[in-house]
Amino acid sequence: MNAVASEPSEPSDASGRSEPSGSEPEVRAAAGALRGSREQGVAVFRGIPFAEPPVGSLRFAAPRPVQEWDGVRPAVSYGPPPPQGGALGMAALAKDAVGDDWLTVNVWSPEPGPGAGLPVMVWIQGGAYTVGMSGLPEYDGGRLAREGGVVVVTFNYRVGLEGFGQIEGAPANRGLLDQVAALEWVRDNIRAFGGDPDRVTVFGESAGGGSVAALLAMPRAAGLFRRAVAQSVPGTFFSPELAADIATACATELGLRPTVTDLSTVTPARLSAAGDAVGAKMAQWADRWGQVAHRSIPYSPVVDGDILPVTPWQALAAGAARDVELLVGHTRDEQRLLTALEGLLGQVTQEQAASALRIFGPGGDGARRYRDGFPAAGPDELYELVHSDWLFRMPTLHLAQAQTAGGGRAHVYELTWSAPGMGGAFGACHGLDVPLVFGNLDRGQPALLIGESPSPEAEALSAHMRSAWTGFATHGDPGWPAYDTEQRLVQLFDTRPTVTAYPEETSRLIWQDHTFPAIPLISR
Repeated sequence: MNAVASEPSEPSDASGRSEPSGSEPEVRAAAGALRGSREQGVAVFRGIPFAEPPVGSLRFAAPRPVQEWDGVRPAVSYGPPPPQGGALGMAALAKDAVGDDWLTVNVWSPEPGPGAGLPVMVWIQGGAYTVGMSGLPEYDGGRLAREGGVVVVTFNYRVGLEGFGQIEGAPANRGLLDQVAALEWVRDNIRAFGGDPDRVTVFGESAGGGSVAALLAMPRAAGLFRRAVAQSVPGTFFSPELAADIATACATELGLRPTVTDLSTVTPARLSAAGDAVGAKMAQWADRWGQVAHRSIPYSPVVDGDILPVTPWQALAAGAARDVELLVGHTRDEQRLLTALEGLLGQVTQEQAASALRIFGPGGDGARRYRDGFPAAGPDELYELVHSDWLFRMPTLHLAQAQTAGGGRAHVYELTWSAPGMGGAFGACHGLDVPLVFGNLDRGQPALLIGESPSPEAEALSAHMRSAWTGFATHGDPGWPAYDTEQRLVQLFDTRPTVTAYPEETSRLIWQDHTFPAIPLISR
């Protein structure tokens, strides 16, 4: 559960920071002393619990503050990832993990100690709200911290049914509540690691970007961060009725009801498997679940009226985050990698394209508007465009527009650089921005996109993006003008980055009247 070292505490100085033993950095957090490691000049602390393990009587509950420990706790290994489904092979990475301290943070600091006052960047990983863990090599914060002069924090949060299932007797959006708890830990502890709790930037991609959008709309998260970066924000936010219907289907796989009483008897692994089973056959519920069934999206934040009162677009347009500086953007070819995973790259038929336009195009005439707007596009391009726009590109743009409408400021970017891996077939695909922002170009899954030996071009682009992100976290300016509804200036990240008018103008016009409401349960 909360195993700690049995060795006695080292004496601490007047600042509250423990004296280090040898070259190993030590700090004293609110719950106890920690000993980390030093890697290439950066102090690293891994696997620090920010909440009690959500198991036993705390299963499906809101996160509880972690208990204090005696002695000096070693913080050199990532905590075990939360239970998760089998998508993208994540279950295999998680199954051998030991312990149930799922809710842990990791910190990289170039200057640990309460007097440094460095900007703080808190990362929220993606994974379709179904998978994800902070211990993946592509999320190592060492280079970003070392070269950007910032403190980097990553953490785990509950995913799948554990974190986002609408379960009777449990609070909604437990994964989001975990994120709030992690940010509260940062507020209360990060000064000891060299960070400034008044200069916190939260940043995330895909489901992490959607989480950032949700946090901007959540009263519980107000005041926990000063700036936000939302990368490739998905437009899927569920109504309580839709989320409850999906949870019922998952519980039915186990012959149970979607209640805390019933599901608490099921091991996390079996519960994740039940969610996988429903996700694999969601199309059979298309008449009830609509678009998310066609895309096999079983989990998303729930607009429950309490934890998440309204959608992020509604909240921002009403001024909920006008005091938070915002950086948002997407990749040009968001859908390309997902199409490849579906086995449809270069294989989309006229019928498949027509179906995608009908299901995902906005309004009753979305298909016609796409065909009129892109008259030379074949089925592959039309399929990719409407999926990219519906799931990521237009929700991201609309978040910036909502922020400006609500009296706030937003900077917008688009990544247009094509990944060189696989002969460039993936283009500027979904997720390509993550290794570029962290600078981890040759490790983990991103190596498949960028190649095992990153080119000077890739390194230069990564340096530019890292500078933009850390510059934004430091002083609120990523290096290009804020977005407005007249000029619509955005930063294009490519071999030669440029500032220009938003390039996806045809898509913008097609979607300009869409509101991205909470996705309803379709009555039949």
